Amino acid sequence: MLLNFIGSKGTASVPAPKVPEEKVVERRVYVKVFWHIVPFLILCYVISYLDRVNIAFAKLQMQQNRGFSETVFGLGAGIFFLGYFVFGLPSNLLMVKIGGRNWIGRTMIAWGLLSASFIFLKTPASYYVLRFLLGAAEAGFYPGAILYLTYWFPAHRRARIVALFVSAIPVAGIFGNPLSGWIMGASNGLLGMEGWQWMFLLEATPAVVAGTAAFFVLDDDIAGATWLTAGEKTFLAAEIRADSGVPRPKSASGLLRNGYLWLMCLIYFAIVMGQYGLTFWMPTLVKTTGVKGMLHIGLLSAIPFVCAVVAMNLCGRSSDAMRERRWHVIVPAAAAALGFVVAASYPYSTAVSLVFLSLAAAGVLTCTALFWSLPTSLLSGTAAAAGIAVINSVGNLAGFLSPSLIGYLKDATQRNEYGMFALAAVLLCGAFMVWTIPAKLVNR
Repeated sequence: MLLNFIGSKGTASVPAPKVPEEKVVERRVYVKVFWHIVPFLILCYVISYLDRVNIAFAKLQMQQNRGFSETVFGLGAGIFFLGYFVFGLPSNLLMVKIGGRNWIGRTMIAWGLLSASFIFLKTPASYYVLRFLLGAAEAGFYPGAILYLTYWFPAHRRARIVALFVSAIPVAGIFGNPLSGWIMGASNGLLGMEGWQWMFLLEATPAVVAGTAAFFVLDDDIAGATWLTAGEKTFLAAEIRADSGVPRPKSASGLLRNGYLWLMCLIYFAIVMGQYGLTFWMPTLVKTTGVKGMLHIGLLSAIPFVCAVVAMNLCGRSSDAMRERRWHVIVPAAAAALGFVVAASYPYSTAVSLVFLSLAAAGVLTCTALFWSLPTSLLSGTAAAAGIAVINSVGNLAGFLSPSLIGYLKDATQRNEYGMFALAAVLLCGAFMVWTIPAKLVNR
């Protein structure tokens, strides 16, 4: 591409160096792959995340309507992750056998139907059962999507792509929190149903629609992508093969003997503790500062997620540009810990709480996104499918512990601070564990 003529007296610019043909091909292929796959997966994850955490908004009405204590709410919110843990590994291995398109589509339809069935819950027992089944249904989506992205993007491009994908979490908060608040306020009592029942029903419908669309939008592999030319398929397949050439465990048996797998599980556990402590209790923390009205709580709860979208994508680009992985997780984890501590220390100041909840959200969700550049740099082959599933399943047990612990501490002390302090301590432990990983193993 030539620069335009500049200056006023006939002075012309020197032609810019010609971009090598292989770079032109590379750019064209990855732009095409990105637009065909990533926006749809982001949409699916927004739907998934909203269906698992909208219980945080339902709590504001359902708790009084059904007489659930903080402990019952926290336990039910966490039981989702027991189902998630049990079915995570078999789900990912099934995806390898039947293909990403079929598995992701079936998974979404199943969890959409289950999420809609929450309108029927009446007792703590029915609440626990439905949350467990919803976790079992959603268990295959997130690790399956991370694995699916490794089929299309090599390691040196993966941090920014995963950061964009995980942007679905704050996007779900940005749009989902005000939407949930509005639905619950506007529909309460309509046709004899409570606002929280309408919220579950209306927010479950997109999962069924998107799950059906997945059968037509996604492809199982590069060879089956009719939207790529033969030359583009050859180039992309060579890129993925070259990425797989780095010595890494490839079998599930070798994986389980790898100490780094279990270190990754612990690191992700620490990150997920912070992530779900934030998302499940954000509306409650905002309400505690004195904010009134469901819609107002929803709008203010969206602000920290806006900050998180910006932070996680800037850090994802920085990580790929520098090919540095560890400190791009350590620094956000420390920032999130600081955010939790300060926000909890000023429980009646809306302004201070929002500023530091924004710091906590930006830090912990950046960790959630950039963490996956660590294990996907160490695993390939069948080990990648099994390893991602094991790490995700074990790590997400923190989703059971985090809301349950915070609910228990709040019931026991009638204060929110102690739970937030515990989350900060766990995040700092996670940051230290990341520091122990040799940089040469992951910085590529």
